[in-house]
Amino acid sequence: MSAFEVIARDGFAREGKLTPVSGIPLRTPAIIDPGELFPSLASHPFSNVPVTAPDSFAEKYTVDYEDLIVIGPGMKENPPSSGVGILPGWHVLRGNPRTYAELVLAFRTRTPPGIAWYAPASALPSNVAMLVYSGFDLVDYRAVDLKSAQGVFCTTDGELPAEEAFASSLCRCEGCREKDLRLHNRLALDAELATVRWFFRRGQLRELIEKRCRTEAWQVSVLRHFDNAYAMYEPWLPAVRSSPMFANTGESMNRAEILRFAGRLTSRFIPTRTDVAVLLPCSARKPYSQSQSHRTFQRAIQDRAHEVIITSPLGVVPRELELMYPAAHYDVPVTGHWDREEQAFVTGVLASYLRHHGYSRVIAHLEGDALTIAQAAAEAVGIDLECTCHGHPTGSESIRTLDEALTGEKKRSHNIIQGTLSFQFGSTISTKGMIIKGRTGRRKVLRGKQQLFSIDETTGLFRPTLQGWDALGDVYTVTIDDFIPQGDVLAPGVTTADPAIRAGDEVQVRGPRAWGAGKAVMGAEEMMQSIRGVAVKTRKVAKISDSD
Repeated sequence: MSAFEVIARDGFAREGKLTPVSGIPLRTPAIIDPGELFPSLASHPFSNVPVTAPDSFAEKYTVDYEDLIVIGPGMKENPPSSGVGILPGWHVLRGNPRTYAELVLAFRTRTPPGIAWYAPASALPSNVAMLVYSGFDLVDYRAVDLKSAQGVFCTTDGELPAEEAFASSLCRCEGCREKDLRLHNRLALDAELATVRWFFRRGQLRELIEKRCRTEAWQVSVLRHFDNAYAMYEPWLPAVRSSPMFANTGESMNRAEILRFAGRLTSRFIPTRTDVAVLLPCSARKPYSQSQSHRTFQRAIQDRAHEVIITSPLGVVPRELELMYPAAHYDVPVTGHWDREEQAFVTGVLASYLRHHGYSRVIAHLEGDALTIAQAAAEAVGIDLECTCHGHPTGSESIRTLDEALTGEKKRSHNIIQGTLSFQFGSTISTKGMIIKGRTGRRKVLRGKQQLFSIDETTGLFRPTLQGWDALGDVYTVTIDDFIPQGDVLAPGVTTADPAIRAGDEVQVRGPRAWGAGKAVMGAEEMMQSIRGVAVKTRKVAKISDSD
């Protein structure tokens, strides 16, 4: 049986290394020759049971391949931990996006992470991005070869009659120059998969999918079904990304990262103060406090209120979190008007935030659609909203009115440390005596002379030292077996993992003989299921003596 190791992941999409029983290891996602890689397929012709077949039929006719694991109806309850799983007849689901999404979700929970997914005769240049996004690691040329036999010219934007495409000089690849349709279609699939890999490695596969899915309605439907399955999909997403997040479509608001951010505002975040809040408009520049408009707002507010930014697609960003992913990493088209979907989403997030935190005063320094959203949220929560804008928010009269509205309020600086620790770790520890020191790029959190955290400027995350973990307590813990890590912690050495852990999270490693700090490479669920691969990249490991 082949061995498969996941090297990087983004949702269900993975990059991995497949080592066949015989042959050269290949990096996935990849296009394969199934006859060469899996000889047993030739020994069992006409034996693939469709993934939509009833269990009774599948149990009777499913074949046990020597070099493949069948994923679908009739699959074994306890499949091997590593290998290649075939999902026969997957191409028929293009006409049934609901079933497509439901089966991906169902099979993902039933198959270990060490099984590479193979979709035979399914990949076209127009859909291979969605296949990878859905978790498929291996595809083949059979679908494009069939299109070639049918005289169909394949592109990332769909399929066209070959004669018209050649006559219009749509492509200048080697196949098109030689009028070789089969070669063109294969090269088109090669090129699109290379593009998918490139976007995956940049952390922007979602952006590519939001563009590509528009070629066919079924792909848009699949994406929406995945987004609706937040509870199942979110644990497989990384905690943060270092790349920009472009929210350019309606589907962007349903990204799991955005829903996760909004959820943590009510389930984790502890604001600096809850006596008075000022709702402010966002800015094109990130972080907001570096923009000219927000510098004007802050001079007027003078720390006399808790500053809360209203923005699409995130909904609400408290000032303490403006450096956290994705608050400092997103870009969105700005027209001056918010569509109904945006208004409904942001209104819901703001209403939930205000209901949870219960400010005694809420001032809306907003105009236009942002003010309409604030008014709707305030009405839903049953609070009185004070409005301070007269024309543009940065206009002199508006700024003067804001200043006057805060007369008599106490000054209290925003507690970035408390806000970040509560949001990132769900921590409610006292931050008394903690201060942030250092230049940009080398900032750290100290208590006295003791360093507790360094700050990752690319993501906004706090990186705890061992002393920092000691202050945080038993959170984000990866428990390991009775050994002292000599490098990174591999998945087989993990015994338990905090369910809150996602790939990219800062974690502590604890075992009978060692205590360490590092970054999770896998989410908690994958750590517990994997038999190979790095679970935690360690930065510091300390040996625990018998007296500890």
